[in-house]
Amino acid sequence: MLKVGLTGGIGAGKSEVSRLLVERGAVLVDADRIAREVVAPGTEGLAAVVEAFGPGILAADGSLDRPKLGTIVFADPEKLAALNAIVHPLVGARSAELERAAAEAADDTVVVHDVPLLAENGLAPFYDVVVVVDARPETQLDRLVRLRGMTEDDARARMTAQATREKRLEIADLVIDNDGPLERLVPRVDEVWRDLRQRAGAA
Repeated sequence: MLKVGLTGGIGAGKSEVSRLLVERGAVLVDADRIAREVVAPGTEGLAAVVEAFGPGILAADGSLDRPKLGTIVFADPEKLAALNAIVHPLVGARSAELERAAAEAADDTVVVHDVPLLAENGLAPFYDVVVVVDARPETQLDRLVRLRGMTEDDARARMTAQATREKRLEIADLVIDNDGPLERLVPRVDEVWRDLRQRAGAA
């Protein structure tokens, strides 16, 4: 099994890259999706978040109001750290379960962990290969405002809360440039996939 850490700044296109890798045969462990699961209604995770931030972060149906919580934590590093301290151990435990299941299926499986905060949390040593999806900050900002409907202030706050582009590139074994259109991204993902398959076979 080859354990791959996939990361990139918000708006860099990491989700698109992970989708393309899954199409090519990778097993995806999506930290964002798992992070939603561990704070679903009725979970211990949600109870801990409510205890830390108050019932005001709940939507009318009792689920977590993620945009409201995001506005709170991305403007305050201490609150973001408090949220991470609750959610990250839960995500790590569930990710490990999924990885073990994938490893049992085949020896040469490429398991891609989609981890938004890989650089921020010093997680690079836990992966065989780190793949960074890279885009210029101006490109990220444009995508967040134009495609996700964020205000420019909110987009900048979320970008600032993450590692710098330079810090991500420092930990990269492989870089996927996603500053342009999709037709340029696909051939680069194909190159990276061939590289990952070779590494998995060697491992």
